[in-house]
Amino acid sequence: MSLTGKKIVLAVTGSIAAYKTPQLVRLLVKAGAEVKVLTTRAAADFVSPLSLATVSKHPVLSDVSDGSTWNNHVELGLWADVMLIAPCSANSLAKLANGICDNLVCAVYLSARCPVFVAPAMDEDMWKHSSTQNNLNKIRSYGNHIIPVGHGELASGLVGEGRMAEPEDMITFLTDFLSATQPLKGKKALVTAGPTYERIDPVRFIGNFSTGKMGIAIAEVLADKGAEVTLVLGPTSERSQHPGVQTVRIESAKELYSESTKAFENADIAVLAAAVADYRPEQMATEKIKKAESGLSISLTKTEDTLLSLGKIKRPDQTLVGFALETTNELEHGMKKLVAKNADMIVLNSLKDEGAGFGHDTNKITLLTRSEAPESLPLLSKKEAAIAIVNHILKLRHAE
Repeated sequence: MSLTGKKIVLAVTGSIAAYKTPQLVRLLVKAGAEVKVLTTRAAADFVSPLSLATVSKHPVLSDVSDGSTWNNHVELGLWADVMLIAPCSANSLAKLANGICDNLVCAVYLSARCPVFVAPAMDEDMWKHSSTQNNLNKIRSYGNHIIPVGHGELASGLVGEGRMAEPEDMITFLTDFLSATQPLKGKKALVTAGPTYERIDPVRFIGNFSTGKMGIAIAEVLADKGAEVTLVLGPTSERSQHPGVQTVRIESAKELYSESTKAFENADIAVLAAAVADYRPEQMATEKIKKAESGLSISLTKTEDTLLSLGKIKRPDQTLVGFALETTNELEHGMKKLVAKNADMIVLNSLKDEGAGFGHDTNKITLLTRSEAPESLPLLSKKEAAIAIVNHILKLRHAE
């Protein structure tokens, strides 16, 4: 595969191997990527920021602030699909391994939510030193990816290990990795998230406390796996900035049903994580209802059951996942929902579990399918829970 459409932050640190980075940028751009370059101050001793800016067609950033403007490291970390640190000196490697944040490269690294690739470059004795190897093991344990060093002539004149990988080899490493980690490339996914609001009058509504964080996390993991994702998102301040997620904003259950039905027709996977209101007022008042001494009675009617409707029209090649939030007899009610809605999987939440449910950054879920025993997961971050859900979806699809 090419790198077409990928947004890459290239971080250059102080190593003689930095002289190869203009060629690396040229190859990344030729492969279809958009590249923004960061440098440490030491890197400028080995490569001209002007040459990097010329081949990348973006200004080269080296400081968090230049005195008049602030280079937003968080924004850069969110913008990137990939962060590549090449060359990574022994000094910078030690900073990354230990969370030291005294320059823009380290700040963006600590803010990045994308895969991070590190291409070390140093002399052989430095490379083989136990402290360097410990630092490599540390950053591997954080989930980062090490691009293997080469063997050859070093800056010291010695011949051995420690050479930065050649630019062409780094391009191959990146493309091979992205191909292997995008099993949903070419697939379409629908995800619903957040609450719905059912209006009583122009200022009041029936709703719930859902933030949409869980559904957004699922949408972004699906996009990381290569899927083209439509996120139908209810009224919430949360949002996705992932380039692979197209967000459709809705307010009511009726709007969610309409947009979901439309997207489901071409979807390979649908994950209905929205907390949809079960009832709406039979009539919405056109003016604000005034407070009355006698109280207020509202006649309610059922809203559209999107999961049930999609289950009825689901094709054999489609995977349909629903959510269930229960407070009593959780497993029994979850399994009934799995069968009644013709879903392939139900993600079960219980409000009895601390740290689960609405408003938290964590979740505790149980995955229910027809062919396997319930799989209860420990308390996880919502990103970790989303990864577990998507991996189980892939497992289901592989078994079909």
